[in-house]
Amino acid sequence: MEPIFAPMNDKSLTTGTRWLSRAGVRPTRQRMLLAALLVGDGHNRHVTAEGLFGAAADGPEKVSLATVYNTLRAFCEAGLMNEVTVDGTRSYFDTRTDDHPHFFWEDTQDLTDAPADQLEISRLPDAPDGAEIQRVDVVIRLRRKG
Repeated sequence: MEPIFAPMNDKSLTTGTRWLSRAGVRPTRQRMLLAALLVGDGHNRHVTAEGLFGAAADGPEKVSLATVYNTLRAFCEAGLMNEVTVDGTRSYFDTRTDDHPHFFWEDTQDLTDAPADQLEISRLPDAPDGAEIQRVDVVIRLRRKG
């Protein structure tokens, strides 16, 4: 189930535009629209490109699915979001950028934050020669009982 997106209004557009400007991202109309949907109400979100594309379809600016993907990747490169790959076919984009684990609910295909204070990683393997560890993503797959 995709998240409820921020309502599209002047306040959400202003919040989204500020979010972009803090990272030095040029605020095009399409980027402002997508930013307003993502962070316009101040809540963190885990979204798929398809879900964001569907939410943007009701907006004042038409945005293609390719533009949504390109914009989400640009937001990630600017440090505004992180991409969390659940499997080889599905990526989620997380507006919360600190290190934290995730629960992936297999029945609903939802990605939610898991409590970081309950996760302990005591040791990581050494990176291969010529490489350094950039980030560790922890995705805990869940299946409901019964």
